[in-house]
Amino acid sequence: MLGLAFAMAGPPQGAAAGGGMMAQFQGVIPLVFMFAIFYFLLIRPQQKKAKEHRALLDALKKGDQIVTAGGMHGKVTALDDQVVTLEIAPGVNVRINKGYIASVKQD
Repeated sequence: MLGLAFAMAGPPQGAAAGGGMMAQFQGVIPLVFMFAIFYFLLIRPQQKKAKEHRALLDALKKGDQIVTAGGMHGKVTALDDQVVTLEIAPGVNVRINKGYIASVKQD
């Protein structure tokens, strides 16, 4: 009976230590692959798009025809650091935050 208890106990701690390091390494590999997939499919494209949007905002100048994130079309009449004044109709000016400009229309 005592022999059966030792047989079911598993290998001694000294024997498991050699395989334990490899098991820990194999547990990390899927995490590294998941991070790489998230980086190349989610993080990197978002960083690229944010960089392009910053460049668009930096190149903005008076007289540009733009489209806001809300879909409003207008002509830039004044620029500040964070605020843009748009003329959406003759004599109708609207002030919006610069970050809400989605694109510059190509005429």
